[in-house]
Amino acid sequence: MSIIKLPLHYEGSEGEKTLYTLFDSGATFSCISADYVAGLSKLDRLRRTKLVETASEGHYVEIKHRVTLDFYLDDIMLSDEFMVVPNLSEEAILGVTTMQKWRIKLDFESDKVIVDPKVAKLMLKELK
Repeated sequence: MSIIKLPLHYEGSEGEKTLYTLFDSGATFSCISADYVAGLSKLDRLRRTKLVETASEGHYVEIKHRVTLDFYLDDIMLSDEFMVVPNLSEEAILGVTTMQKWRIKLDFESDKVIVDPKVAKLMLKELK
């Protein structure tokens, strides 16, 4: 089993940081550690708390907040929602929903993350 973990630059409404980010095709949501979100963005409280099961059977984490962050892959700006997870073992995790949205591909043979700059450019133009 291969793991891809890269330093990504993040920008939020209150600042910017570089965080080591795990690309996890088994995670539904993108997540950020509650310890690392400070100074990036104000927390947006969820209307309903999410109770999310972890990889440990029967173990759940309560998620009460989210943030919207821009992040950069190969100098391409992308953006998505990140769940703020207390006691997260990683600084940040990019989940499958974000990877599908931006058509990010993982090449485990060469430990590379591939993003098509044309897809990102087209999607960002539509958001304006």
